[in-house]
Amino acid sequence: MLPTPVSMDTTEFRKRGKEMVDYIADYFEQLDKRQVYPDVEPGYLRPLIPDSAPQEPESFEDVLKDVERIIMPGVTHWHSPYFFAYFPTASSFPALLADILSGGIGCIGFSWAASPACTELETVMLDWLGKMINLPEEFLAGKDGEGGGVIQGSASEATLVTLLAARTKTIRCVQSENPELTEADIMSKLVAYASDQAHSSVERAGLIGGVKIKNIPSDDKFTVRGSALKKVLHEDRAAGLIPFFFCATLGTTPCCSFDRLLELGPICNKENIWMHIDAAYAGSAFICPEFRHLLNGVEFADSFNFNPHKWLLVNFDCSAMWVKKRSDLTNAFKLDPLYLQHCHQESGLVTDYRHWQIPLGRRFRSLKMWFVFRMYGVKGLQEYIRKVTFFYFMGKFVLEMGREEGLNKNPHLCAFCICTPACINKACCTAQFMQGPAFHPMSYHGSYDHWGHSH
Repeated sequence: MLPTPVSMDTTEFRKRGKEMVDYIADYFEQLDKRQVYPDVEPGYLRPLIPDSAPQEPESFEDVLKDVERIIMPGVTHWHSPYFFAYFPTASSFPALLADILSGGIGCIGFSWAASPACTELETVMLDWLGKMINLPEEFLAGKDGEGGGVIQGSASEATLVTLLAARTKTIRCVQSENPELTEADIMSKLVAYASDQAHSSVERAGLIGGVKIKNIPSDDKFTVRGSALKKVLHEDRAAGLIPFFFCATLGTTPCCSFDRLLELGPICNKENIWMHIDAAYAGSAFICPEFRHLLNGVEFADSFNFNPHKWLLVNFDCSAMWVKKRSDLTNAFKLDPLYLQHCHQESGLVTDYRHWQIPLGRRFRSLKMWFVFRMYGVKGLQEYIRKVTFFYFMGKFVLEMGREEGLNKNPHLCAFCICTPACINKACCTAQFMQGPAFHPMSYHGSYDHWGHSH
């Protein structure tokens, strides 16, 4: 039995749960009236609450009053119609209801045995989503596929997991050909690559993974071309380095540019380099056939990731990642202490997602996908994406009128981003951010005139 405070039994929970739903509904209905960026100073909250937890239970009414009095004044309202910073964070009422159910069930789904439904629904939902964006069959689990999908907490986690898996795979391959080399010998020569427009999480993955990260220079459209990658690979191999990982980006953080997968993929395959595709921001659009061509070349990748929690109506956290060979992950992360073993783990019939991620425990996140996919349907989600990308046509008009100097070189920029004129500088950005409608700055090739997004 769960421990319950004096004032909360199931009858009281029913009552308070309805009140909380009403509070959240009221919050959304009146969100446009709240100041999007909080007018508080660092450290505002501590003087408003006691130094230590209360010794006796407090009432739900008092707690809820303090939500409005203490918490809401310090909240940045990401769902406000005046919020334009970072990225559009997805949310929907079906997803919120699924989160309530997930919290109520409260399973810790680190293995199939820990909660079979938690594991199996996730496998199926990632197959559903993979089919929605027309991923190659190799990425799907199906009934007996070698690949499959998993929900990570963020695209940053997906990049780190795939980099570590690629590192392990390369080290073992090199050692099989050169048994005299130690792991330390090989590690010192490993080098990974990403665009100079890639998200900082790629560099962080290199730091955590203990490997060199090199930026491949992008062209005048802010995209990495095959010729640029080939040049750096040739130089590094000549210097005795071991290229092992390339992170291509579809929808870069500074300006939503798209690396040329059809040029980069064959090079990575020929050079035996793991290619990971980070489509964290733009990937949701690929459910629409008219945008799917932007994913062409994914067939060359070893792994692919995007965030449904950005604009596919599944609230945070939900970062979908697929691999062609699940064994690449399990070979890197699999540990089986006695207390985690179960009778089905070697049957070939189940997935233990603890071998696919950094944490051990995991929440029942696939419920959010199941609720949203069923209650919107593919057509409903496509309609939603098309409404969002209406800004593409507005942006295209702006580009054709020549009002975006420097940005008119990239036809993808306004497909997913809100761009600002070059005359808006850092000082203007700071002032605007503090006053209300929330933006944040980004630079590309030295220019400081764009509001970007992040992982």
